[in-house]
Formats: sequence, structure tokens, C-alpha cells
Amino acid sequence: MLDLLLVLVGVVVVAALLFLGAALLMGRGETQPPAELDRSPVELPVGRPVAGDDVRAVRMTVTVRGYRMTEVDWLLEQLARTLDERDEELAALREQRPAETAPAAPQEEPDA
Repeated sequence: MLDLLLVLVGVVVVAALLFLGAALLMGRGETQPPAELDRSPVELPVGRPVAGDDVRAVRMTVTVRGYRMTEVDWLLEQLARTLDERDEELAALREQRPAETAPAAPQEEPDA
């Protein structure tokens, strides 16, 4: 009977140690702080359109559990806004462009 009690206590102690170890490695249940609006260490060019090389040069901060979701969300929102603005500007320029006319038929030259 004493052996069974010691085994049971040993299992409980091992389970408690595993739980505490996992809690320390994975976090203690704290939530992430709220995201700061319109602020990120990721930089995009100001004063000129975003180019493909700018997007390729972006590096996200890697954390224990992956990328910071707030940075990725911020970057995607900025890229979406830039693309929307670019599309609106292109549509406005296309409306201003005169309609292309078909080339005139070649005129025959009179014999002189």
C-alpha cells in the first residue's frame, strides 16, 4: 500500500514539474499588449510609390512563436492602401486620356 502511495505522489510531482516547465517555456498566460496604431519598426518609403524591391527588403521581427502579428498586419494594411491609391490614380489618368482614334486610311497622291 505504501508503494502505491509513493508511486502516486511521484506521478503527481513529475506532472507538476512538467506543467511548471511548460508554463515557463510557453509563457505564463499574459496577453500581448495592445498594438500601437500606425507605428511599426518596419519602414516603407515616404514620398514615392512602394516598389517591389521595397517589399522584398522588409524583414519582420522573429519572436519565440513566429513573426509579430501586429507588424505583419500593419505592413499588409500599408501595402493595401498604397495599391488602392495607385489604382485610383491610374483610373483617373485613364479617364483623362483622350480616346485613341483609328489611324486614317492612307490617301492616294494625285499623279503630277
